[in-house]
Amino acid sequence: MANAYLQGVEISASQFLDIFHHYDNDGNGYIEGKELQNFIKELQQARKQAGLELTDKMKAFVEKYEQNADGKIGIVEIFLTVQMAGTSNFAWRTYDADHSGYIEADELKNFLKDLLQRAKKPYDEKKLEEYTLTTLNIFDSNKDGKLCLSEMARLLPDQENFLLKFQGVKMARKEFNKIFELYDQDRNGYMDENELDALLKDLCEKNKKVLEVSKIPMYKSAIMALSDGGKLYRTELALVLCAEEM
Repeated sequence: MANAYLQGVEISASQFLDIFHHYDNDGNGYIEGKELQNFIKELQQARKQAGLELTDKMKAFVEKYEQNADGKIGIVEIFLTVQMAGTSNFAWRTYDADHSGYIEADELKNFLKDLLQRAKKPYDEKKLEEYTLTTLNIFDSNKDGKLCLSEMARLLPDQENFLLKFQGVKMARKEFNKIFELYDQDRNGYMDENELDALLKDLCEKNKKVLEVSKIPMYKSAIMALSDGGKLYRTELALVLCAEEM
């Protein structure tokens, strides 16, 4: 069935979900390793059988992952590939409109709406609602009807979901508060870029198996995207480093 869907010029939301589940054999929300290689092989075969060329987006995808047995991609990147769309960008503060620390259904819908618009892909309200519910069903691990930062990060292409790396260094609330107060050197209630930089350097030094020193600029840039005009408050940093709700 998935092979037949891949031959289509247009793919519905329900067909897309079938495709993703077909190749995500272990149900972890990614297509990776052998799953990824099977997807690429069958994508090429399906397009050939249908007499259709690979789109530019599909060609770029194949070139990127065909020889990469360790590749890992999430649902959005697969969506962009089979839907012949563009690329995505994500800023937590843009979509967490009420600053609750979660992306709720309406906020998630806005994220997906922006994704479709950037991709110049036509959609209607019914399809948008379907994608929103589908995304929640797959990534809302505790079924509370909203996505925390780590759940939302899994929606992003692998190069953008670095926030998942911080799952291995998250700490209890008490320890997090001590850390925040230690690195908030001027005691003004928030961290600036220099204070965050010092914290990240120490975290990378203590967690070399998880975090990479060479990627500190990327970590810092993305974490500061959670800030309020360059002021990274305790509750915002807690989204990344605290294992408990603040």
